[in-house]
Amino acid sequence: MNFSDSIFVMPAGVQTRWYGPENPDGARGKGGSAFAGRKGRQSVALKAGESVTIAQAEKTSGVVRRIWATIDQRSPQMLRGLKIEFFWDGAIRPAASVPFGDFFGTGLGRLVPFQSALFSNPEGRSFNACVPMPFRKGMRIVVTNECEKDLGAFYYEVNVTIGDAIADDALYFHAYWNRENPTTLRRDFQILPRVSGRGRFLGCNLGVIADRRQYSTTWWGEGEVKIFVDGDRELPSLCGTGTEDYIGTAWGQGRYDHLYQGCHLAEAEKFHYCFYRYHIPDPVWFHRDILVAIQQIGCWSPDTRWWMSQQKQSFEKAGPIEPGTVDWQKDDRPYALFERVDDWSSCAYFYLNTTTNDLPPLASYTERIAGLV
Repeated sequence: MNFSDSIFVMPAGVQTRWYGPENPDGARGKGGSAFAGRKGRQSVALKAGESVTIAQAEKTSGVVRRIWATIDQRSPQMLRGLKIEFFWDGAIRPAASVPFGDFFGTGLGRLVPFQSALFSNPEGRSFNACVPMPFRKGMRIVVTNECEKDLGAFYYEVNVTIGDAIADDALYFHAYWNRENPTTLRRDFQILPRVSGRGRFLGCNLGVIADRRQYSTTWWGEGEVKIFVDGDRELPSLCGTGTEDYIGTAWGQGRYDHLYQGCHLAEAEKFHYCFYRYHIPDPVWFHRDILVAIQQIGCWSPDTRWWMSQQKQSFEKAGPIEPGTVDWQKDDRPYALFERVDDWSSCAYFYLNTTTNDLPPLASYTERIAGLV
């Protein structure tokens, strides 16, 4: 492995801090003080409605380098019910307020092993993030239990450097979570609603629960990703060719996890899918604003066409506004596109030139967990 010089060049004045239950303040010479230093406080309890600040720094610059955590209750309710928030430079509003599991790349309240460049879950029972998050005057990271149940044990470690020289053009980390259950016919699901400012779209993880009762085993993932930047309105500047194409595979999605793209949950029987794409080698910059969306378009095949033709419900052809429903007597194509609605959720990550954004607040706990169990 080749390393750049930066791995062994020591920056002047920079110090390392580890925040965790054994040293919640990240203070020098204060780690492991409970039980005479013999592992006296390795976790904290988090009752329903309670919050805990897992890292905080004041009157200093720095970079959040790594976050690790695990919990003793890994149910869908807990993964979606815990909320993690990030505050930069004393801001009152969070730059990110998202469900805990989804933030760490785990969608649909499901823990599965995977590894990517930004997030990982080595054995399906932990949470790891290594997204660099710079700050200039201070930072605060808070976890809140919005579940109806207490959390008995919350383990965590936040690795930070302080005193870093933060460049004038450095951007702040943000994240946004969204869910539509179900989506609206012909209205694209917004991975990231329009955000104003200068920055970089870092990528997203997505979760889909396809509606088998309405569409059987027809393929759900023909929708294209659309990225509207710097004033785009009717048509985007950046446009993909299909859902599985966006994450680097083709002709459907099986399970795989690569550094920048993957589908780490692919349950063909239930039609539950979690997948991700991180724009690290291919940056997506914006200078005025950005909006990221994906279409909900399905496809029938020779195997599913007959089933669709026998249903009482109608299916809308994909295409221009009011294209009409599919006429099974006249439309004998073995493959064709149609509009559909499913349960979509997403966690988008981006950098912005401001400490806060104007995105909608996080949905309620009830909305977040509906239909997962």
